[in-house]
Amino acid sequence: MTQHVRLLRERGHEAWLWLPDPADRTDWIADDVPMVFGATTPIGADDLLVVPETPTVHGRDPAPGGRKVIFNQNHFYTFAAGAPGDDFPGWAPAPAMWVVSTESRDVLAAVLPGLPVSVVPNPVDGELFAPVTTEQVRVSWFPRKRPREASLLKRLLAGDSRLAGVDLVELIHTPRAEVAATLAASAIFVALGHTESFGLPVAEALASGSLVVGYDGGGGHELFEAPGAWRVPDQRPLLLRDQVVDLVQNIEALSAVRAANRLWVLDRYTFARTGAALEEAVAAARVRPGSDAVAVHPAAWLDTLGPHFTAYA
Repeated sequence: MTQHVRLLRERGHEAWLWLPDPADRTDWIADDVPMVFGATTPIGADDLLVVPETPTVHGRDPAPGGRKVIFNQNHFYTFAAGAPGDDFPGWAPAPAMWVVSTESRDVLAAVLPGLPVSVVPNPVDGELFAPVTTEQVRVSWFPRKRPREASLLKRLLAGDSRLAGVDLVELIHTPRAEVAATLAASAIFVALGHTESFGLPVAEALASGSLVVGYDGGGGHELFEAPGAWRVPDQRPLLLRDQVVDLVQNIEALSAVRAANRLWVLDRYTFARTGAALEEAVAAARVRPGSDAVAVHPAAWLDTLGPHFTAYA
C-alpha cells in the first residue's frame, strides 16, 4: 500500500496511507509517503477508500455509502475473519477488489463472481535487491511460514558433509535492509512459502541473482518459470536438501543462470507496470457508486482474526 501511495502521487493523484495512530508508523515507511492518522476519517463522494483483505468481516462495512476497494494481497486470507455470507462482504455499495497475481484473480473471480477484480502486480525493487560478488557460497531462507519443517531443514543442511564451508543463514525478524544484504550474497535461496498469493521473497531473491529451490506456495507458481528456479514437491525436506547440494556442487557453472534470474524478474515486475495497472484499477473503481462517509479503520476488527490466523505448517 505504501508503494501504491507513492506511485499514485508520482502520477498526479492525491493519495495517503492511513494508520490508526502515529506510533504505528514503522521505519520502513519512507518519509515521502504522506499519511493520515486516526481511528476514523471522513471520505468524500469522489474519494476511494482502499482497505486490506484482513480483517474483512462480513456485514461490517468500514465506510457505509463510501466508494471502496479491498486490496487482497493473499487470496487464502479472504475469509480469515469468519464464514462469508452469500453477498460477501455485505457492504453497500459493494467494493471492487485488487489482487497481486493472476492466480489470485482467477481464484477470487471464481469464488466471488459478483465483485470486479483487477490485477495490480507487485513490483520488485532492483536497486535494493541486487547481487554482490562474494567468495563464500551462501544459502538463505525464511523459516517463518514453515517453522517445524524449517527446523528439520536447518539440521539437514548443517549436518551434510557435502555442504561443509557453506554459509547457512536463517532470516528471522530481519529488517528489510538486512534481508536485501543477505540475499545479495546468497547463491541459493530456499523458498519455504505456504499459502502464498505471489511470494515476494522469491521475486526479491531472483532479483538478487540467487538460484531458487523450494515451494511455490500456490500463488507463486508463476515465479518458478524463472530460468534458475526449481520447484520441489510440498513437505519434502530431503528433496530440498539434495537439490541445494546439487546446486552448490555446480554453482560456478550456474553463474549465467543466476544473472538470467535477475534479468527475468526485473523485466516482468517493474514499477512502471505496477503504476500503469494501478492507474487502470483506480479508473475502473471510480466509476462505481460512492458518497460522503465516515470510514472506520479496519484495525477495529483485528480481534476477529483469532490466535490461529498466522498458524502455518
